[in-house]
Amino acid sequence: MMHKSSYGRVLGARTLALVASVGLGAGAAALFLQFGATDGYQVVDGVRAALVFITTFWLAWGAMQSVAGLITARRPAAPLTAPITTRTAILMPVYNEDPGAVFARVAAMDDALARIGLTEHFDFAILSDTQDDRLGAEEERWFVHLWDDRHQGTRKAKGKAARFFYRRRRRNIGRKAGNIQDFFETSGANYDFALILDADSIMEAATIADMVRRMQADPNLGLLQTLPRIAGARSRFGRAMQFAAGFYSPIFAQGQAAMQGMTGPFWGHNALVRVRAFAQSCALPELTGPPPFGGHILSHDYVEAALLARAGWSVRVDPDLDGSYEEGPENMIDFAKRDRRWCQGNLQHIRVISAPGLKAWSRYVFFQGILSYIAPLFWMMFLVASLYAAATAPAPDFFPEPFQLFPVFPSDQTSKAVSVAVGVFGLLVLPKVLILLDAALRGRVSQFGGPVIALRGMVRELVMSSINAPIMLMWQTRAVLQVLRGHDGGWPAQTRGDGRLTLPESFAAGWWIQLWGIAVILLTYIFAANLLLWVLPIGVPLILAPLVIWITSQPSKSLVFLTPEEKSLPRVIADYHRIMTRWAKTAAPPSAAAVEVSV
Repeated sequence: MMHKSSYGRVLGARTLALVASVGLGAGAAALFLQFGATDGYQVVDGVRAALVFITTFWLAWGAMQSVAGLITARRPAAPLTAPITTRTAILMPVYNEDPGAVFARVAAMDDALARIGLTEHFDFAILSDTQDDRLGAEEERWFVHLWDDRHQGTRKAKGKAARFFYRRRRRNIGRKAGNIQDFFETSGANYDFALILDADSIMEAATIADMVRRMQADPNLGLLQTLPRIAGARSRFGRAMQFAAGFYSPIFAQGQAAMQGMTGPFWGHNALVRVRAFAQSCALPELTGPPPFGGHILSHDYVEAALLARAGWSVRVDPDLDGSYEEGPENMIDFAKRDRRWCQGNLQHIRVISAPGLKAWSRYVFFQGILSYIAPLFWMMFLVASLYAAATAPAPDFFPEPFQLFPVFPSDQTSKAVSVAVGVFGLLVLPKVLILLDAALRGRVSQFGGPVIALRGMVRELVMSSINAPIMLMWQTRAVLQVLRGHDGGWPAQTRGDGRLTLPESFAAGWWIQLWGIAVILLTYIFAANLLLWVLPIGVPLILAPLVIWITSQPSKSLVFLTPEEKSLPRVIADYHRIMTRWAKTAAPPSAAAVEVSV
């Protein structure tokens, strides 16, 4: 159970963030209402003020997470040294992935565990949901290759139990969540804990061991989430995301930890779960009705975290756990495809948010997740309402009274609209500036090439995100509308590789965004020319969308987005690359008939 003083700190952080976010949203709405009502109050002015409140509240909440993270930032906890007395299954769910890369990551983590003498406490299980029979056969062949590589060509190391398992489901019921549930039902009783990974995940052995020791030390801990760092990005888009994740995310995660306490998040991978707690609490229902709002829950991780908390287990994120890595999308198209699945999954939470027995904070997390995807609709509605208000605004009446000798000039409230715009921009920029200053004061900035290179990285990332944001807003808006229209996006396989796009591919993905940009500029010029300067930062990136998509997908070797993993490649990732190179030189993997490959 959470100590009273700890709960008080969590409640204080939540209250401060909520009050500040509501206050900033209300202040922005009040200022904008005064600006809009300059020529006489209209209903559209109230609509715009309400939209300003919602969007400002959402932005302010994100900013307050960074403030909470900066206030509560502390030194990493000292590693525990208690002996490991438990058994842990390291689960690698895969779905139409490159099998060579998947099994090489397993081999690299196994080597890392061997270096610290803990292999006997960990087994690896590759849980395949691959539906392509040809790729499934390759997975079996590569599993045999892994087996032989780990046992020096013999079928089983003498006197040692099998530690590597592979199973492929012919029907991927429930997708990843169903795959893991199947493992727990068939093999979970053999293990105390399970480390859930993604196919692109890789973790240092010391991190894994520290997580196990932390869970051993806290019998009420049901799930321990790490903060995965993006590694291996090569494109401009990927490296900008990698820099942002490495530089900003630890502070935001610390703020999230401060506010969520023991009702924390689960991001679906790079997390350790207590098998008994997960098996008893997290069997997911199939929602009634057809997709997208019915069927299997896509964003299952947040639901599983809520179910664990409902059952009385602690769910915690420890941002001080280093050595946890994943890959990220290398271009905007791949990011949008993944985001489409997350959009549908988060909107499904409308069906879950009222489930009986959930913690109030879990419901609020669902609300925030839903809001994060419908917020683009509010921005679009605000833009449309502003164009409508400008186009239908009455002409100024300088002589409102009969026989008036001197004109009455309307009060100029433009400064209030400017103040709102500056405030919104500040909510986006100020947290990043504060994180840069904090990193300089604490010396963390040296990991990112020093203050000058880190500052250049921050500025360039701000510019790129400002250009990319309107384009991503269009993709998110389309995704939300597709879900609301009943279109099921499914669970597309992740695209790996360098992500480089051709100009025709970029145009095919972005031509419709370009047309919307042209329409926005033309409509603004025709009906509300006075707003043209305000609309240009949105319209120009939309018009240039195909070019932006193409340019950001190209390789980048600039030092501007330097991260600690690029300065000094983590040992486990270096081993992964070494194993991939060695395996590429070997003969084709042997037939899967040489060994039993199922769990």
